[in-house]
Amino acid sequence: MTTPEAFPTGIPSGVAGERAHADLVGRLAREIYGQGQAASQPFTPALPSGPQAPQGFEGLPQGPGGAPLPSASVGLPGAPAGGQPSGLQPDASALAARSFGAPPAGLPGLFGPTLPNLAPASPAFLDVAAIPPVHPASPRSGLPDFSLPGAPTSLPSAPALAAALPGGPELYRQIAADHPRANAFAHALSPHLVPADPSRAGVDEAQEHFGRTGRLSRAPEAPTSDYYFLNLGPGPARKAPASPRVEPSRHRGPAPRVTSHGASPVAAPFDVEHVRRDFPALHQSVNGHPLVWLDNAATTHKPKAVIDATSEFYARHNSNIHRAAHTLAARSTDLFEGGREAVRRFLNAPSKDDIVFLRGTTEAINLVANSYGRANIGPGDEIILSTIEHHANIVPWQLLAQATGATIRVIPVNDRGEIIFEQYAALLSGRTKIVSVTHVANALGTVNPVREIIALAHAYGVPVLVDAAQSSPHMPLDVQALDADFLVFSGHKVFGPTGIGALYGKAHLLEAMPPWQGGGHMIHDVTFTKTVYKGAPEKFEAGTPDIAGAVGLGAALDYLESVGLPAIAAYEHDLLDYAQGGLAEVRGLRLIGTAREKASVMSFVIEGQENEAVAHHLDAHGIAVRSGHHCALPALRRFGVDQSVRASLAFYNTREDVDVFLKVLHALPRR
Repeated sequence: MTTPEAFPTGIPSGVAGERAHADLVGRLAREIYGQGQAASQPFTPALPSGPQAPQGFEGLPQGPGGAPLPSASVGLPGAPAGGQPSGLQPDASALAARSFGAPPAGLPGLFGPTLPNLAPASPAFLDVAAIPPVHPASPRSGLPDFSLPGAPTSLPSAPALAAALPGGPELYRQIAADHPRANAFAHALSPHLVPADPSRAGVDEAQEHFGRTGRLSRAPEAPTSDYYFLNLGPGPARKAPASPRVEPSRHRGPAPRVTSHGASPVAAPFDVEHVRRDFPALHQSVNGHPLVWLDNAATTHKPKAVIDATSEFYARHNSNIHRAAHTLAARSTDLFEGGREAVRRFLNAPSKDDIVFLRGTTEAINLVANSYGRANIGPGDEIILSTIEHHANIVPWQLLAQATGATIRVIPVNDRGEIIFEQYAALLSGRTKIVSVTHVANALGTVNPVREIIALAHAYGVPVLVDAAQSSPHMPLDVQALDADFLVFSGHKVFGPTGIGALYGKAHLLEAMPPWQGGGHMIHDVTFTKTVYKGAPEKFEAGTPDIAGAVGLGAALDYLESVGLPAIAAYEHDLLDYAQGGLAEVRGLRLIGTAREKASVMSFVIEGQENEAVAHHLDAHGIAVRSGHHCALPALRRFGVDQSVRASLAFYNTREDVDVFLKVLHALPRR
C-alpha cells in the first residue's frame, strides 16, 4: 500500500488534508466540462432563496435510493427517541482518522465506536466532506485518501490539484478521458454542482428543480419505474401497475425478465388462487383454523413441482454425480448441472461456471470470507458492512477480522432504516478491501440501493458481496446489470429445498481464490506432496453435494420464473401497502422499519405486550409469524429493542390472510 511518505509533495495526513479531498470531485468534474470559473470557487452549493438547507452534511446531496440526510448539524444521524444507541455510527474522531498515517478508529475485529456517539463533533469536522476520488485508475489496487494543504477556500485550480496528486497530470488526463464515469460519480455525490448531462453544464439543476416542484433536489430524479423496489429517486415508493410489464428472456427457457426502466408485453393478471393450489402445505388447519403462513422471511413453502422433482430424483435417478459411467450417474449429473444452469439463468450470470452450490447464504458468505478474505485482507485493512445485516453477514467477517487484524466499519441507518449513503461514502478509503451488504434487510424489509453501493465501491477498486437471501424471492436479480462481484442466496427462501444455496462470483475472482475445504471431486491429482485442484466451481464443492437439493432448487427457480417475478413484485407491493395500512390502526403498535423502498416484511412491537405472547396468540388462531431477534440484533437495537414480532408476505398470501391477521391482532387481550 502506498503511504504519504512515498510522494515528495508534502502532502499532510489527517483532517486538514481531507479538506482538499472534499473539494476534489466537484472541481475535477467541473473543470472537465469547462464550467467557467466554477472550478476555482469554494465547494459550496448555491441554494435558492426561501427554504434553507441545514449546514454540514445537509449540504451534500441525498443518497441514491432516497436515503435521507442526517438531522444533526454536524452530519450525524438523528437519534431516536430515548437516546442514540451506541456503537453504530462513526463519530468525528473515526472520520478524522480516514487519512493515511492516522491511527485506526476502533480496535481490530470490532465494528463501530465503543462509546455512544453523543458528543458534538469538533469544528474541524464541518470541513470534512467525504467525497471519494472519481477515477479508479491507479498503479495501486485501491486509491488512498488524497490530501493537500490549505483550507477549501484557498485551494488552487483543478489542474493544480491534479498535478499534486499521485500520478500527477497523467492521472488528471485519465480522469478527463474517462469523464462520463467521473461525471457520474461526481453528480451522484454533488448534483448541485455537477450536471448529470454534460450538455447542461452551467445549469443549476437544484434551482431548476426547486422552481418546478417547490423543494430542493439533492439527487437526480430517476425515471419512473414500474416496480416499487427499483425506485431509485427520492420520495415515497410508487405502486406498480396492476398488469406489470415483462420482456422475453434472453436465454432459453420460461424465465421472464424485467428491465429496470422498462417496457414490453403486458403479462396476464396475477391469479393468486391458481398459485395457492400449487402449494400443498397451505391447505391445512392449525389449532382448528386454516393456516395463514406469514413467516416467509424465515422460510417459504414448496410448490408441488419442487416436491415432485425432489421425490422423483430419489425414486428414479439417485446416483452420485460425475464419477461413474452408468446411466443413472449420467442422469443425476445432468439434473445437477441443470440446476446450476437454472441458477445462472435466474441471476443472468455470464456462465454456469460462475455458480457454486453451497448449503445456503451462510455457508456462501463464510466461503468468501475464508477464501477471498484470507487471501486479500490483512492488518489495518477494513471491511464495510451495514447496521441492518443478518448475523450471517456479520459473524464471518468478525472472525476474519479477529484472525487477520482487520477492522470492520459499519454504515449507519436513519430512523426509517435506510442506510445513510453519504456516510457510506465517508467510510470508503484506500484501506477498504471489501463491502458486504444485504439487498433486502431481513428484520426491516429495507431495500438497499445496491447498484449505487457497488458503483461507488468500484470507484475505489473494492469488490462488493450482495446478500440476496431476502431479495431473491421478491424481485428480479441480474448480476451483470448490478455489476456485483459476489451474490449469495438460499434455496429455502425461494420456495426450494432447505440445505442448498448458491454463490455467484465473477470468474476472475473465483479463479484466483484458493479452495476453502478439501476432499473428493475438487481435485485433478493428489499425491502426498502436492494436490492439483480443478477450476471453479468444482474446487469449492468438495465431497458429495446435495444433488437432490440442487435439482429441487432448479425446479423452484423454474416455477418462480414461470409465475413471473415482475408480476410477483407488483402483487406483493400492493399486499404490503394493504397490510401496513391495517397495522397502523392497531392500538399501541409501532412498526420498525419504514423505508420508502421496502419489501414484504413487517416488524413491530405492541405497547404493553410481550412479543412471544403476541406470536402465541396469533398461532392459536392458525397464524404463523416469527418473534425474537431474527438474527439481526444490531438492526433492532438501532431502534431501541432487542426483539420484535415479524410478519412477512409471499406471493401466495392474500388479502383474506391479512384481514384474519389484523382481526386477531385487534383481539389481543389487553392488560
